[in-house]
Amino acid sequence: MHSTIYFPYLCSENESANRNHQSAVMNIENTQSQMRKGILEFCILSIIRRGEVYPSDIVEEMRGANLQILEGTLYPLLTRLKNAQMLTYRWVESSSGPPRKYFSLTEKGEQFFKELDSTWNELAHAVNTLAGKKGSTGDPSGASDITSEPLGQDSIETTTP
Repeated sequence: MHSTIYFPYLCSENESANRNHQSAVMNIENTQSQMRKGILEFCILSIIRRGEVYPSDIVEEMRGANLQILEGTLYPLLTRLKNAQMLTYRWVESSSGPPRKYFSLTEKGEQFFKELDSTWNELAHAVNTLAGKKGSTGDPSGASDITSEPLGQDSIETTTP
């Protein structure tokens, strides 16, 4: 579902008058979805850099971190990363069906991940600074703070409001 945001200053007075209030309100789910899409590649690379991984294991780990991803989203992304020489794969025979494709990072993929990791740390720090989350939210636990620790090191973390 696509939502359209109308900017009144770009419309004539009649067009602005005809737009109801709801069309000018941003859809929070759309914004949240866009935020998740922005970090999807980084999260997937964070999982793969820990060692060879089968795509369904990526889906399971993402879901366990409260980041929902469909295989129909994952496979094209893995293919794009492989075609960009960020990933490599090998086929492994399976006793319960067809051979399985296991992915791992290439040297180029490792360098790309390190750049994304640095960018994540910078963004997390900037967002925490701008949002005034650290110690000023009234939540003494800091549960609403964005982690600025490298996500690829141990786990992928998300917080929910």
